[in-house]
Amino acid sequence: MPSRRALLALPFLATAARAQEAWPARSLRVIIPFAPGGSSDIAARIVAPRLSALLGQSLLIENRGGAGGNVAAEAAARAAPDGYTLFQGNIGVLAVNPTLYRSPTWNPVTDFVPISHLLSVFYVLVAPADRPWGNLAALIAAAKAAPETLSAGNSGVGSMGHLAQALFDQLAGVKTVPVPYRGGGPLANDVLAGKLDFSFSTAPTVLPMVESGRVKALAVGTATRSTLLPQVPTMVEAGLPGFEVPNWDSWLAPRGTPPAIIARLHTAMRQVLTEKEVVAEFARRGMETFPSSPEQLGAEIPRRIAQFAPIVRATGATPD
Repeated sequence: MPSRRALLALPFLATAARAQEAWPARSLRVIIPFAPGGSSDIAARIVAPRLSALLGQSLLIENRGGAGGNVAAEAAARAAPDGYTLFQGNIGVLAVNPTLYRSPTWNPVTDFVPISHLLSVFYVLVAPADRPWGNLAALIAAAKAAPETLSAGNSGVGSMGHLAQALFDQLAGVKTVPVPYRGGGPLANDVLAGKLDFSFSTAPTVLPMVESGRVKALAVGTATRSTLLPQVPTMVEAGLPGFEVPNWDSWLAPRGTPPAIIARLHTAMRQVLTEKEVVAEFARRGMETFPSSPEQLGAEIPRRIAQFAPIVRATGATPD
């Protein structure tokens, strides 16, 4: 026979169950750790109205910058786990920050529940059109012939572009000179102007320059070729085994969010990210949709933390 305490708890359990069944009963907010206008923000605003239609409630985008994404991540991690607060984090925030910052106040593995990857924005190894190296092997040969001479631009100390350059140096057995910029736009402009010897830049920033022939694309940093630059080999295909630097955004919810809500969010996200119109809209902006299961994302985050931790430490990178 049930105990008196168990009987008293039944009404509360029933109320909680009804609340989950009624979800969502009001607007949801998606916290993004970046300013409006970037790839993360654009992607969220593409999918938000379509998800709203499926869920029957609006999705409000909240851009909250600061501390390399940590301000937004902590706010999301401490939010009520009721399905009304979601967090969009990229690989830098979720897999690099835990090592880059000495005393993080949140944990991407223990403080969040994964929902799905959202987008993939691949890195392209590019060089000015006037440089003599037209492929990866020629670039490596030039770097070996003149150590600590070739300049490699990146979009900031500790950025994925910086780590890609560090990994390139490590695997190729060369030493190039990192040149940090405050953002991908100024970096791409200096590659275009021939002020840098090469860089690992995001596709949305350099695709127009590559397609017009103003810069050369030597390789892409992903494990497989991109549908947006199918003629460009991967770094591995071009002759550098072990090189892979992914770049993705994902959606998560605070730890404790009910599994039924996570499942519904994942199903809706997958439906939106496989729509032909959404795929095409992402592609026009140099991005690729990247639906995945919660389990895949849950395994990916710690795997990438482990991959990038030694690279971050080797660079000596610290937050500005």
